[in-house]
Amino acid sequence: MKYNPEKHRRQSIRLKNFNYSQSSVYFVTICTHSHECVFGEIMNGEMHLNENGRIVDIEWAKTNDKRDNVVLDTYVVMPNHFHGIVILIDTCKGTARCAPATKTCIGRNYRKFGKMISGTLPAIIRSFKSAVTKHINELRSEQGVPVWQRNYYDHIIRNEKELNKIREYIINNPLKWELDKENPKNWGKIHNL
Repeated sequence: MKYNPEKHRRQSIRLKNFNYSQSSVYFVTICTHSHECVFGEIMNGEMHLNENGRIVDIEWAKTNDKRDNVVLDTYVVMPNHFHGIVILIDTCKGTARCAPATKTCIGRNYRKFGKMISGTLPAIIRSFKSAVTKHINELRSEQGVPVWQRNYYDHIIRNEKELNKIREYIINNPLKWELDKENPKNWGKIHNL
C-alpha cells in the first residue's frame, strides 16, 4: 500500500511543547508488535522471563550504564509489554553540552533538523527498542522482524505520591495479569468481542 499523508497520518502521542530532554520522572509503557507474548509467561503471579525477556531485562539495565543523565527506577518485563520509570537528570548545568534544553528543541522538542537528539526520552526509548529488536532477531536468526509496536506511552510523574503509586502498580503488575487489559485472554471481555 502506498503512503498517503491524508489517509495515513502519523501524529505524535508525546505531550505537545514539552521538552523531553529536561530533568523529569517518566512512566513508560512499551507494547510488543501485535501484542504477542514473546518475553515469557506469568505463573503464580510471578513473571518468568524466557530468552527474549532476558534480553529486554539486560538491555534496559544497559540504558542506565550508557547515559549519565539517566537513572532507572522500578520496572517490569511482562509477557507482551514493558513498564518502567525513567528519571532524566541534568548532568551539565551551564555548559554547551546542554543543547537539548535550548530553544532548538521547542515544538518537536526531541528532534533537531529531523534527527533525534541524544539524551531525550524518545532517543533513549528508541535506542532501547532497537537494541532489543536487534538481539532478539539475532536469536531467531531473522532480520527486520518487528518486536515492538511503533510507538510507546509515557506519563510525566509530577510528585512523590504519584511516583509511589506507579511503583506499586509496576511491582504488582504480574500479580494482576489475569485482569490486565494487555492479557490476550481478556481482549474479548475488554473490547466486547
